[in-house]
Amino acid sequence: MTKRLLVIVFILFSVITTAQERTSSPYSFYGLGLNTFKGTVENRSMGGLSILSDSIHVNLQNPAALGRLGLTTYTVGLSNTSVEMKTQDQSESNNTTSLDYLAVGIPAGKLGFAFGLVPYSAVGYNIFDMDREGGVANRYSGKGGINQVFLAAGYAITPNINLGAEASYNFGNIQNKSIFIQEDVQLGSREINRSDLYGFTYKIGLDYERMLSEKLQFKMGAHYTPETTLEAENMGEIATLFLGAEGQEITIDTRDIDIPDSDFVIPSSLGVGAGIGQPKKWFVGAEYVTTAAGDYSNRAFTIEGASFEQAAKYKIGGYYIPNYNSLTNYFNRIVYRGGLRMEETGLHLNGESINEFGIAFGLGLPAGRMLTNINLGLEYGQRGTTSSGLIQENYFNAMISFSLNDKWFIKRRFE
Repeated sequence: MTKRLLVIVFILFSVITTAQERTSSPYSFYGLGLNTFKGTVENRSMGGLSILSDSIHVNLQNPAALGRLGLTTYTVGLSNTSVEMKTQDQSESNNTTSLDYLAVGIPAGKLGFAFGLVPYSAVGYNIFDMDREGGVANRYSGKGGINQVFLAAGYAITPNINLGAEASYNFGNIQNKSIFIQEDVQLGSREINRSDLYGFTYKIGLDYERMLSEKLQFKMGAHYTPETTLEAENMGEIATLFLGAEGQEITIDTRDIDIPDSDFVIPSSLGVGAGIGQPKKWFVGAEYVTTAAGDYSNRAFTIEGASFEQAAKYKIGGYYIPNYNSLTNYFNRIVYRGGLRMEETGLHLNGESINEFGIAFGLGLPAGRMLTNINLGLEYGQRGTTSSGLIQENYFNAMISFSLNDKWFIKRRFE
């Protein structure tokens, strides 16, 4: 019954994540869209740290951490994002809600493994550009993104050292549409381009911890993703149309465009982090992730004035628990989290590097037997700039995850 329920849930989640619009950023036009955070609400509430591992949470960023799982863990995360987009003289707001991940982690002695579904990238934008002097109007819109089905495993080589590996199958599509209207011309033109993408990516990880003293613990983690390639099946369509009431598109003539298939190169990535703390009491750590420059050229989409440089992320964060085994004060058992991050996205537009900043806070709320918990997170961030005719985005994320724990493979005794 449990296996059937898991299959049904994963199928529904796959359909929902494929159909949902996870972003409303014009920067998602470039490359494969905005890279979504592949991690739990717990990680994101600490600035995105991937170096923490324990027995009751699934680490989606470093497969080596799975070797420390002690209980079977089901986890699902959701978020709501409010964005204010502004130029030097205009502003606009938008709101999106999304399912962020679904995963199951299972311990089996020194081996721990996990499988699940997470978004890899998201595309979603709607831009209207009006040249009043020339009497020309352009409307650009896009949707889609890439999802990952992954299988990961971590193994405890020694009590201090874990190694792990992960394989992910990527699938999804990106759709862009542009409409051109000329004043005093009855008909306009529309072009639609679509790429269906698929392929595998891989990751290896290291998780290390040791006690420096009776109370002080050192933790270190690293993960590496080699360069891989996604195949893209491209198609296009061009049409003349008439815009009816409320923007209704009435096509007059439609013609398919033959666009050769192409590839997307997913650049290599390396992350390294370390920190110190007292187990089940407090922790503070820092992490650095670097990603090689990407080649996101695709014959289905024309990218003018854009280039992709080496990207980097800088993270710092941690947690504090007043008294994790308190029997009299619930608030003493809450996990208080916080962190911040700086990100050089690698996207370069109109002579400007598109950078991102975020600061986050969170709570881990005990919610029943077997260490089950509910995790809440709040994040404020900023992306882009108003210089050089670009857009600055100020966003606010409200996040929630459920981490449900159970014990499998119980050895029965008969007397």
